[in-house]
Amino acid sequence: MKQFFKSVAATVVGLFAFGLIMSILGFICLIGMVSASSSTPSLKKNSVMVMKLQGEIDDKADDNWLGELTGDKLNNLGMNRILSAIQKAKGDDNIKGIYLETGILQTDYATLQEIRNALNDFKKSGKWIIAYGDSYSQGGYYLASAANKVYVNPEGAIDWHGIASQPQYIKDVAAKFGVHFTVVKVGKYKSFTEMYTEDKMSDANREQVSRYINGLWQQVMTDVANSRNISKDSLNHYADGLMALEDTKLLKTRKLVDGFCYYDEIRDVVKKQLGLKADEKINQASMEDVNAAVSDDNFGGDEIAVYYCQGDIVSTATPSIYGPVQQIVSTTVIQDLQDLADDKNVKAVVLRINSGGGDAYASEQIWRAVSQLNKKKPVVVSMGGMAASGAYYMSMGARYIMAQPTTLTGSIGIFGALPDFSDLLTKKLGFKYDEVKTNRNSAYTSAGTARPWSAEEIGYLQAYVNRGYSLFRSRVANGRKMSVDQVEKIAQGRVWLGTDAKNIKLIDGFGSLDDAIAKAAQFAKVSDYYAQEYPAPADWMDQLLDEVSGNGGNYLDEQLRLTLGDLYKPFMMIRNMKEKEPVQASLPFVLNIQ
Repeated sequence: MKQFFKSVAATVVGLFAFGLIMSILGFICLIGMVSASSSTPSLKKNSVMVMKLQGEIDDKADDNWLGELTGDKLNNLGMNRILSAIQKAKGDDNIKGIYLETGILQTDYATLQEIRNALNDFKKSGKWIIAYGDSYSQGGYYLASAANKVYVNPEGAIDWHGIASQPQYIKDVAAKFGVHFTVVKVGKYKSFTEMYTEDKMSDANREQVSRYINGLWQQVMTDVANSRNISKDSLNHYADGLMALEDTKLLKTRKLVDGFCYYDEIRDVVKKQLGLKADEKINQASMEDVNAAVSDDNFGGDEIAVYYCQGDIVSTATPSIYGPVQQIVSTTVIQDLQDLADDKNVKAVVLRINSGGGDAYASEQIWRAVSQLNKKKPVVVSMGGMAASGAYYMSMGARYIMAQPTTLTGSIGIFGALPDFSDLLTKKLGFKYDEVKTNRNSAYTSAGTARPWSAEEIGYLQAYVNRGYSLFRSRVANGRKMSVDQVEKIAQGRVWLGTDAKNIKLIDGFGSLDDAIAKAAQFAKVSDYYAQEYPAPADWMDQLLDEVSGNGGNYLDEQLRLTLGDLYKPFMMIRNMKEKEPVQASLPFVLNIQ
C-alpha cells in the first residue's frame, strides 16, 4: 500500500511538472509570436497598398492580437488606422497606388464619407486607386466610386437601393411576456419611447426621419455623381429598381463600373497599372504594413490629445454576454479628462464622439468634466456618424464642434422608460405580494414589480424629466451662445442631419478628424504638433488576463450574436434594462438605417 501511494504521488508530481514545463514553453512561444508580429516590415519599391474592407468599422479599434493568433476573434476595422494608412501611403514613394476591395460593411455614412474623402485626397498626389468587388453593398460602392477605375465580377452586382429606416417596436412582443412600459418624456420628436408604446411611427418621427434619410441620400448621390460623372437623376432612377438583381452588363452601360473581370484577372489590371510583365509578381502591402513601416515623422512638437468616446453613455459599465462592449462610462471618462487637464504635455484635446447618447445624469457629469477641461486648454469636438442626445449634451462644454454633412446630431430632449414586470410576476408566474408601510410612498421602489406605477409616481417622474430637459436646454443655450427660446425651436428631441445642424448653429463647421486636430492646435496657438490617441489600448498581458478570466467573451456568446444578427442589440437592450438609469438622453436603440 505504501508503494502504491508513492507511485500515485510520483505520478501527480510528474504530471504537475510536465504541465508547468509545457506552460512555460507555451508562454515563451506566445512571447515569441507577439515579438514576431510586432517586428517592423519594410515596403518594397513599386508596391500597391491593399485595402480589403469588410465587416464593422469603428472610429477606433484596438489590437486583438490573441484573437488573431487563436482565430477566435477578428479585429474590427478602425477608421483611425484606415485614415492613417491612406495618408502614409500618399506620402511614401514606394506605394504607387491602392487596390480597394469592399465587401459587406457595417458602419455609418459619416465614417464612409470620411474614408472616401481621404481616398480623394490620396488621388491628388497623382497616385491611382483601382477598386474591385465580387458584389458591392451600397456602402461599399459608395467608397469604391472614389477610385480611378471600378471593376466588378461578370456575375456580380451592385446593391443600389437608396436609404430606408425601419424602426423596431417591441410593445406587443414584451406584452406576450407580461412586460409593459411606463413612459414619460419631453419633446414631440423624442422617438425612442415609441418602440415601447406604439406599433408604428408617429407623424413627428416620420417627419424627422424622412428629412434626415433624404438628406443622407442626396449627399451620397452627389458624391457618386461627381466621381462617376453620372447625373443624380439617373442615380435616383437606378435606385428605384432592384439593381442588385438586374443584368450585370447594365452596370457598365450606366457608367457605374469601368469593366468586368474575375478575381484572378484583376491582378493583370493592377500589373498593367504598375508597368509589370505578366510573369512578374505584385509587391503588396497591407494597411497594417504601411502603418508599421512608415514612421510618423510628425511626432515632434506639442501634443494634441485625441480622446475617443464610442457607444452608449452609462454611469457604470454594463456587462455583455458577448464580452467587452464599447461604452462611454462617465466615471472613467471624467478621470481621464482630469488627467489630460493636468498633463502639461497636452496642449489641446479633441473629443471624437460617436454615440447616440444614454444616461442623462452621466451626460451631465461628462459635460461638467469637458467644461472644466476647456477652461485649462482648448477642447474641440469631432463628431462621427452620430453625436446626439446625451452625446450632444456632453459636447456643450467644448470650444468648437466639427462634424460631417452626414452626421446625425441634436436630439435635445430626455425621457424616462420604466419597465413594468408586474403582470409577468403576478399573473404569469404567480408571485404574491403584501406590504406594510409608514408613509404613502414608502413602497415606491416596488412599482414595476409587485404592482404598476401609480399616477402620483408618474407625476413625480414627469416633473423630474421636465427639470432635466430644462437643464439640457440651458447647457445648449450657454454652449452655443443662444437664448433658451432659440434652443427650444430646434429642440423637442429632434434629430438633425449635419447639413441642417450647421445652418441652425448646432455645430460650427464641417471637417474630418484631422481638421478637428488642426483646429484644436490653432486654438492652442501651436504650429508644431502631433496627435496622441486616448484611451491607450490594452496591452497583450491585459488581453491575456481578460481571456483567462472569461472577460473576453466565449464561443457560445459569439454564436448567439451571429445567430441573432440585427436582433442582438434589441435582445441586449431588454436583458440590460434593469441596469440602465431611469432617465435617458438617447436616440432609438436601433435606427435601422439601410
